[in-house]
Amino acid sequence: MVSSRNVPGWSEGMRILMVAPPWYDVPPQGYGGIESMVAGLVAGLTRRGHEITLIGAGRAGTSARFLSTYGRAPSERIGEPLPEVLHAAKAYAMTSKLVVDVIHDHTLAGPLTAPAQAVPTVITCHGEVGGEFGEYYRVLGSAVSMVAISEAQRRVAPDLNWAGVVHNAVDVTAFPFRERKEDWVLWLGRFNEDKGAHLAIDAARAAGRRILLAGKLTEKIEYDYFDEYVRPRLGPDAQYVGEADTARKHELLAAARCLIFPIVWEEPFGMVMIEAMACGTPVVALCRGAVPEVVVDGVTGFIRSDPAELPAAVEATDALDPRACRSRVERFFGVEVMARAYEAIYRRTIAGLPRRAKEDPGRNAGESRDLAMPVN
Repeated sequence: MVSSRNVPGWSEGMRILMVAPPWYDVPPQGYGGIESMVAGLVAGLTRRGHEITLIGAGRAGTSARFLSTYGRAPSERIGEPLPEVLHAAKAYAMTSKLVVDVIHDHTLAGPLTAPAQAVPTVITCHGEVGGEFGEYYRVLGSAVSMVAISEAQRRVAPDLNWAGVVHNAVDVTAFPFRERKEDWVLWLGRFNEDKGAHLAIDAARAAGRRILLAGKLTEKIEYDYFDEYVRPRLGPDAQYVGEADTARKHELLAAARCLIFPIVWEEPFGMVMIEAMACGTPVVALCRGAVPEVVVDGVTGFIRSDPAELPAAVEATDALDPRACRSRVERFFGVEVMARAYEAIYRRTIAGLPRRAKEDPGRNAGESRDLAMPVN
């Protein structure tokens, strides 16, 4: 692999190799937040004149040149180490035949090949960066330029080799906007105790509202949680509707009175929040992780510190303007915002320039103070 770009400030497009995880198609048919983000980033960078090669699994679903490591994404094996490792090995073998300027890796195992690559590797940390994950990234050191998906995530391990912070984004035009909402509330995500589906049911029931739950339920840990905490709470006013595909997800997000996001861990982002707001649906969430960076309390939802406060917040969402929710996403969490931020990080990384302490080109515009849409 070789690169022809090594001069800072060049104006022409870059050749970017994007490496997605192997678990779902890009874009995914249903669950798959990372894959959705990657698809949006590919589209945004392409519109900005860059040449993208995407390595992933399954079918080709973007405008990028696509190289597949698996004919069918091994979704049923998510959580097993070997598919991820094999995917990384195949991706590394493919790079030897490519001419690119930068590699952007979204996998966990892939960055292990960064020291052997002839061009810089940028990685987006989509999950935890504390504990053993932090140790892993520290061992990689300067071999990778790391991008956090929130300030909350970066604060967990500020000593890592961060190149910037870029919030995840969505193609807002792909989400249906609906101003008039129905009476029920929605929980959407993966059935893991950290996601708080049981708390969502309790809050909706205390508010006297019906709740629909749509989520991923495939791994043993998810079934164990579901059987112990969720199934006993189901009833006429709390229904599990299965794992929603893209069309069904959009339908649910647009129609719901609000999205309940009662996370009980330091979630580094939370794609479902901006997906809901893109549909004009406010978010009622617990104040953990990146929630205060995404939701504007009293404008696009309500942020509370105690689960006991959630029922009143659910009732108060009637007073919120759906158009303010949509506008928030358009201005701060749109694909073009994300693409510009990553473009700046790629250029500085390729040029070998350190991140400036007071001017971080990878920051989302949404982190600046805005009078009409204040950021918490």
